Amino acid sequence: MIKIRPRGNESIQQMLKRFKRMCQREGLTRDMKRHSYYEKPSERKRRQTRKAARKVERDDLPLPGRR
Repeated sequence: MIKIRPRGNESIQQMLKRFKRMCQREGLTRDMKRHSYYEKPSERKRRQTRKAARKVERDDLPLPGRR
């Protein structure tokens, strides 16, 4: 659970910005978007296989400036 305590004379806008940043770092916003609609198990598997394939492709590519 994410908790925010005010720092010194921090404004509400600054606290809200810090809270949103912490939620994003935790992956909470991504998780909420993913769970906001039903995803069929076949679609989930397809998404995961595509993600794995992209990772393999990325790992196989040579880095610029290195041999």
